[in-house]
Formats: sequence, C-alpha cells, structure tokens
Amino acid sequence: MANEQNNITVIGNLTKDPDLRYTQSGIAVASLSVAVNRRVRNKDTNEWEDKLDGYFDINIWRDHAENVAESLNKGDRVVVIGRLTKRSWEDRDGQTRWSTEIEADEICPSLRWAKASVSKVRSGGGGPRPSSGGGSAPPPAEPPTPDDVPF
Repeated sequence: MANEQNNITVIGNLTKDPDLRYTQSGIAVASLSVAVNRRVRNKDTNEWEDKLDGYFDINIWRDHAENVAESLNKGDRVVVIGRLTKRSWEDRDGQTRWSTEIEADEICPSLRWAKASVSKVRSGGGGPRPSSGGGSAPPPAEPPTPDDVPF
C-alpha cells in the first residue's frame, strides 16, 4: 500500500472548538487546529518552558467528524493519526495558495492529564457498532472528491 509511507501522528491541544460543516451532498466534515508544544528546560533559569513547534490543520470526515465535534473542545489535548495532504485554491487576488493539512483517520482525547468517559454511538442501521473484540475493523473511509469539499 502506498498510504503506509504517508502516516503522521500529532499530539497537541485544540486551538478552537471543532468546526462541523456538511458538504452539498450531506457528508459531515469537521475542521480543527492542533497546537503542538514541547517542554524544554531553560538552562539559564533551570525551569521548564513550553516551546511551540507549530500548528496543524486537521480534517475528519463522516460519523467520526460528528463524534469529534460533540466530544472535544478548545484546549483539549488530543492524539491525531492521519495522512498529510496538500490542497490549493485561488484567493481574492487570483493568487494560487497552498495548504498542507492532515486528513485524520483517528482523533481521540489524550488521557495523560485527563479522564474520558466513552459511550458507544449507534450506527445508521440501528445496531451497535462492532466492538474491538473479534471482528475486523472496516477500512478507513476515503474523503470525498475535491468538488465536494466545502472550503
């Protein structure tokens, strides 16, 4: 699989609440931004300081997007697993702009400094989603075509 070489894991804090939107065909997409910090010891003061490594724009699709929007808030520490993607668009001046983003396969709260309560969501068919025991997980859903992306 070609996708195995384009995996990224990011751990950081949400910079805003997830923004849940729907494409024209009704597919849910949540956009969020994660700030990644690193703690380093200042040699002069001998104290720990947070250094900002950067921000990552994240997109997550379908049911997962709705679950993320209902469960996570600004400031929450999250773990994001996904793939790097690039997209381009024209700004108001006609200039082509580029963005590198993460198309997330998984987003979950980090439990390093927090506790979480898990409640299963019923799938569209009315039955519970498969648990992690015994069954094989469905393959990750591919994002919609570029014409379907709402931004």
